[in-house]
Amino acid sequence: MRLQITAEEYGNRQKKLKKIISEEGKEGFITFSALSIFYLTGFHFISTERPACLVIPVEGSSFLFVPHLEIEHAGTAEVLDDVVTYPEYPGEKHPMEHLANALRDRNLAAAQFLAESPAYGSPMGYRGPKLTEILSDLKMTVNPTIIEDMRVIKSTAELELIRESARWGNLAHALLQEYCAPGRTENEVSMRASSEATMAMMKTLGPEYEPKGRVGAMAGFRGQIGKNSALPHAVNINAVMYKGDNLVTGAGAGVGGYNSELERTMFVGEPSREQRRYFQYMMEMMEAAFEAVRPGIACSEVDEAVLSIYEEYDIMDTWRHHTGHALGMLGHEAPFFDLGDDTILEPGMVFSVEPGIYVPGLGGFRHSDTIVVTEDGMDFITYYPRNIDDMIIDV
Repeated sequence: MRLQITAEEYGNRQKKLKKIISEEGKEGFITFSALSIFYLTGFHFISTERPACLVIPVEGSSFLFVPHLEIEHAGTAEVLDDVVTYPEYPGEKHPMEHLANALRDRNLAAAQFLAESPAYGSPMGYRGPKLTEILSDLKMTVNPTIIEDMRVIKSTAELELIRESARWGNLAHALLQEYCAPGRTENEVSMRASSEATMAMMKTLGPEYEPKGRVGAMAGFRGQIGKNSALPHAVNINAVMYKGDNLVTGAGAGVGGYNSELERTMFVGEPSREQRRYFQYMMEMMEAAFEAVRPGIACSEVDEAVLSIYEEYDIMDTWRHHTGHALGMLGHEAPFFDLGDDTILEPGMVFSVEPGIYVPGLGGFRHSDTIVVTEDGMDFITYYPRNIDDMIIDV
């Protein structure tokens, strides 16, 4: 399989965007988002205090605006007409002044643009004016979700990359489970499993492999060990495993800028009756979600199906979050399996399904599988064992 998106697909994305721009009565599109630049051109780079920008007019040539240090790197873009650089940030002349000049040179200084944001922003020390403060005749209509909306339906090529990610996440998780044992720390187990899976992945995929994001395969716990697993978004504390602990895991891999999500609840030794009970509730929630997913229903209906299980067993006090989220280039994307999201499901949407039960003093119970909406229901992308007997670490 090809491990990258093709130039043809990047070109088709730009054509689709130009159609949207024209239908909105605008003359072009501007984005300062590194993710959107990657999605539209294939140029993957490190975003810092130095602003970057992509300008796509409906008529005429597109151009990428980057600091001079990216001049050679920008040549890796799959679909791009021109590259304009500026010396450095903050520089003797601010980068936004250079960008304004580039727009003037192309007779775009008074154009009407769609944009994801009114200006560049970065937590790394960037300060600067909006383009419209320099070019008073420039019109920017902000639609922050325009590219995010385009990313919702995955193409065949994108689904192949996500499935390839899942294969290597599966290996990393299998190694993680193999290396778990009482007395071991989360970091030693995670680092060993992730390193071995990544080396196998790189050896197998060969020189064509470019992560363009997360490098290699990983599996770990993020602090979700024992009682700490009752915190859905715990952080790594290098926890030690003990007999009787719940272990809530996470695994995935970066392939061509795309990701998958695999999570499992495991037990160090034979689970108690109480642990088995909550595990069974969690499994019933997952099945309710899987059965609900099909084209034409709202995302909120999937969450409703899961919440009915909480209510049936009177365990709403263990609820902490919605049933799942879309994913692909990012670990979390819109839309969401949430009561407040009425987005209608369509074939090609990719989601996590991850209802969780969190019992203070005992632990957390959460599996996560990556699924894709199909013409008549859904299909699994992740495929790791899910039953409780497969989740027990021998001691």
